[in-house]
Amino acid sequence: MTTAVPGSIEQDRRSLTLRGRWIDDWRPEDPIFWERRGSRIARRNLIFSIYSEHIGFSIWTMWSVLVLFLGPQYGIDPAGKFLLTAVPALVGSVLRIPYTLAVARFGGRNWTIISASLLLIPSLLGAFLIRPGVSYPTLVLIAALAGVGGGNFASSMANINAYYPDRLKGWALGINAGGGNLGVAAVQLVGLFVLAVLGTASPGIVAGIYLPAIVLAALGSALYMDNLSHARNEKRAMRDVTREPHTWIMSLLYIGTFGSFIGFGFAFGQVLQVQFADTFDTPVKAAYLTFLGPLLGSLIRPVGGVLADRLGGARVTFVNFVAMAAGASVVLLASQHRSLPLYLVGFIALFVFSGIGNGSTYKMIPAIFRARCGVHLTAGGAADPHDRTAEHEARRLSGALIGVAGAIGAFGGVLVNLAFRQSFLAYRTADAAYIAFIAFYALCFVITWFVYLRPSPGRLEGV
Repeated sequence: MTTAVPGSIEQDRRSLTLRGRWIDDWRPEDPIFWERRGSRIARRNLIFSIYSEHIGFSIWTMWSVLVLFLGPQYGIDPAGKFLLTAVPALVGSVLRIPYTLAVARFGGRNWTIISASLLLIPSLLGAFLIRPGVSYPTLVLIAALAGVGGGNFASSMANINAYYPDRLKGWALGINAGGGNLGVAAVQLVGLFVLAVLGTASPGIVAGIYLPAIVLAALGSALYMDNLSHARNEKRAMRDVTREPHTWIMSLLYIGTFGSFIGFGFAFGQVLQVQFADTFDTPVKAAYLTFLGPLLGSLIRPVGGVLADRLGGARVTFVNFVAMAAGASVVLLASQHRSLPLYLVGFIALFVFSGIGNGSTYKMIPAIFRARCGVHLTAGGAADPHDRTAEHEARRLSGALIGVAGAIGAFGGVLVNLAFRQSFLAYRTADAAYIAFIAFYALCFVITWFVYLRPSPGRLEGV
């Protein structure tokens, strides 16, 4: 994760130094600097970062909508459609680490302009090439290019992390992440509008609607965002954090939370159409419901962070995975009994609990490294001023782990769609996929208990 190097509070209260759109003097931990200049600049950058990330999420998950347009005239079976939603999830997960590092290399403003502009490529191709007669490899290529939107989350989080003081990072990153995640629900509402008004004949219009929004994101970034010259990639942080066992444990847990959220966001509409074909005999009927899950999961994400602050991240994550296993069990039961109301209750519960889990697992990461590095907290919850070296090391490793876990967690979206694809190929039903999800959530809550909650001499306190 990119960090900003703060100056001393006692140093001169010199004016903000600007070179073009580069800021050379950035001291968010200095209360006078923050009050006079910093908070206003950080807020402005946050607003345009959220907007750009929001559009990126929409482009990334656009194929969750576009597959609903691919009727019999396209000649694609359900397995082929699940592959079309797995491909952008895969590309987006791979791009998250280089996008994280790009902020310090090119500047937050500059990279936001570049990353927003790249969204034009899949949108233009989707707007003009998706029509009956298009080859399946062409659709796979367009879907893969949509994966660039998945990287925007990582670069946006790295950029905003550098702007805010430690006491406000949780709030700023939570707002940034939630605003981005809402892009999943937004693109599905756009798809619903197009399906309801124009039918399935014009899938390219969904992509075309986003073209002016993408241009506005790039222009807004160019006109109103800034680069921080003191933002940097911590030396060897990525290498060091990969040697830490907790990196792989937390990445596994994040597959269960964020991977579920993004994977179900991609797959929900397709599953409804295939699982309840008699009820959802037209794509527009499925589209009326698909946005609800991502919307609720995005809005409730901050609740997971708040609960983790009060109850402990590991406790909330443990209970949350138990609830996700129960939700998946309800979906399995509903599928076997062909109960649509029960099915929707179970699936919406999965979205809601995956959103809560996103917040609680994110809160666990800094707590783990504060405990590992021996940082002592004051009564108010802040790091002891005497532990500055340990606190810096904890932040260095936490930032790197957030980048790694974000990439691996996004790969969970690939696994969800591949599980559905294989289940329909082998059994013509999604029941095998639901059983796999239940087993995985059970593994996650067992690991959470065993590593972070089980009474033992080596247990990390405060996680």
